[in-house]
Amino acid sequence: MRELPNKKLAQKTLSVWKIVASIESVFLLLIPIAYYIGMRYIALPTWILYLILTAAIIYSLIKIIIIPKLKWQKWRYEIFENEVELMYGVFVVRRVIIPMIRVQHVDTKHGPLLRHYKLSSVTISTAATIHEIPGLEENKAGELRDYIAKLAREADQDD
Repeated sequence: MRELPNKKLAQKTLSVWKIVASIESVFLLLIPIAYYIGMRYIALPTWILYLILTAAIIYSLIKIIIIPKLKWQKWRYEIFENEVELMYGVFVVRRVIIPMIRVQHVDTKHGPLLRHYKLSSVTISTAATIHEIPGLEENKAGELRDYIAKLAREADQDD
């Protein structure tokens, strides 16, 4: 049995995920607001408004407080000479192994929120899909990108 990957994401990633979840929750609260506005024009039961509002608040709290922490605790990665291993998920944990010979392109990216926290994501492109290691310190992400690219070139030359 293979050991679990042991490299973790930066602690600041947790804050970024909580902020993103908070922004998404603001949009979720538009549902009870729309229902309330609809109540002004159509005879709709008030108890449904309270039910929708309660569900939205509970879902938002879980999404902001619990899910990012669980997600951050599970996220692991490891870079080997011949492959990259990723492990992530909250309720369903996925372990992905990307052979270096399949790596076509490695890149770093960061949006305004990641940039504010001095974080970047490393994206690993294969012919089939794009894999991402989110929330690494900027300098570490750059080093990791270069290291994976070097290993991928070496693996390609061996073929």
